[in-house]
Amino acid sequence: MDENILSGIVQPDSTVITKISEFDFGKVAWKDVSSYAITFGINIIAAIAVLIIGRFIIKHVIRLLQKLMQKRKIEASLYSFFNSLVNIALNFTLAIVVISIIGIDTSSFIALFASAGLAIGMALSGTLQNFAGGVMILIFHPYRVGDYIESQGFAGTVKEIQIFNTILVTPDSQTIIIPNNVLSTSSLKNYSTAPNRRVDINVEVAYGTKPEDVRNVLNAIIEKDERIMKIGAYAPAIPMTSMSSSSIIFQMRLWTESANYWGVMFDTTEKVYKELAKAGIEIPFQQIDVHMK
Repeated sequence: MDENILSGIVQPDSTVITKISEFDFGKVAWKDVSSYAITFGINIIAAIAVLIIGRFIIKHVIRLLQKLMQKRKIEASLYSFFNSLVNIALNFTLAIVVISIIGIDTSSFIALFASAGLAIGMALSGTLQNFAGGVMILIFHPYRVGDYIESQGFAGTVKEIQIFNTILVTPDSQTIIIPNNVLSTSSLKNYSTAPNRRVDINVEVAYGTKPEDVRNVLNAIIEKDERIMKIGAYAPAIPMTSMSSSSIIFQMRLWTESANYWGVMFDTTEKVYKELAKAGIEIPFQQIDVHMK
């Protein structure tokens, strides 16, 4: 009797305890879900706010960059490329920040993009060097389109400055393509930066010729050419520069505008030959005298 009563008492108590436990567990689970939903909602709102603010900031940064590049008169090809590059980089950074605010782990994304960027950078190392060289050339302008330059054994007029290469056109209309990395890191001559340029013409005459006779002929040629400057620091000079094995050498140092350089060079050289011949001044050539005994 006592055992039945005891078992009857214990059984209901166990059922009640079990139901209470189940009820408490559901309540606790619901609290966890609601707490997670609230937190997630707050993160979503924060992410949207950061996205809106970030896009606003990126828009103004790009606009400021555009003004700076326009002020420095950056080439249009570099301007569009650099603008797109900065825009992509800033938006990618913003996307990573927004994803991390939501609560998604971004370490795997960053590692993936970093490894991809490293692989692409190694594969395109030469191309990226040429791009960097093009950026330096377009920003600092060691030469411009239309300038006559000489580098790497090539000389010509700059026809186009591209992002990766510079295109030259030689006086005989040959097209030369030189990588920008080479031009930005090596020495080059730019003949167009100064408005005036000196023409140097060597004149060789035979031993025994009077220097004043040579200078009289050369000065007469200079006086007749209006392209040659004759005043102040640009006044022409005709020094005797050296004595070779079979001749004495004078050098005509003539200043002219850069645009007239080749014309003055070619015309004066021809006139020197003709006028020296008229004056009876011998122009020697390489020869060997053999004396037989």
